[in-house]
Amino acid sequence: MAVMTAEEIHDVVDEHDRVIGRAPRGEVYARGLIHRCVFVRVRDAEGRTFVHRRTPDKLLFPSLYDMFVGGVVGAGESYDEAALREAEEELGVTGLPRPEPVLKFLYDSGGVAGKWWSAVYEVRCELPVDPQVEEVAWHAFLTDEELTARLGDWEWVPDGLAAYERLRAGGGR
Repeated sequence: MAVMTAEEIHDVVDEHDRVIGRAPRGEVYARGLIHRCVFVRVRDAEGRTFVHRRTPDKLLFPSLYDMFVGGVVGAGESYDEAALREAEEELGVTGLPRPEPVLKFLYDSGGVAGKWWSAVYEVRCELPVDPQVEEVAWHAFLTDEELTARLGDWEWVPDGLAAYERLRAGGGR
């Protein structure tokens, strides 16, 4: 499984999501360059959502909770390819169905690390998960009610929370 580093190369895009260059991950964050990310909402056979707490050594939003798996789209990689790769890596599974695209929006981190195009996907995972220890410090599958009850109690990654709010507003299936 791939571990993301500051030297990893990413496509740099413009406000219209057109590729305008490439740069190492560390430079993308430091200069606030617009790049691409995928967010995959994973549901199990009972319809519960995979929720996890990020590891403390993550470059962005360490130790925060997230209701998506995902990450940065690699240079030359499509959103669809990245969604499947990231979901399988973080969940520790192979043979996952192809995640279905739901919505896309430009997220502004407010100066933390710039802006990124956020492609949101959904997938059902009926396989036993073995989350990647470099990415996931804790995990559980939560019902919609359990997840909603924790929204005000746990500290969530802001971009994932923005994607979740868009889904709840009617952007998702």
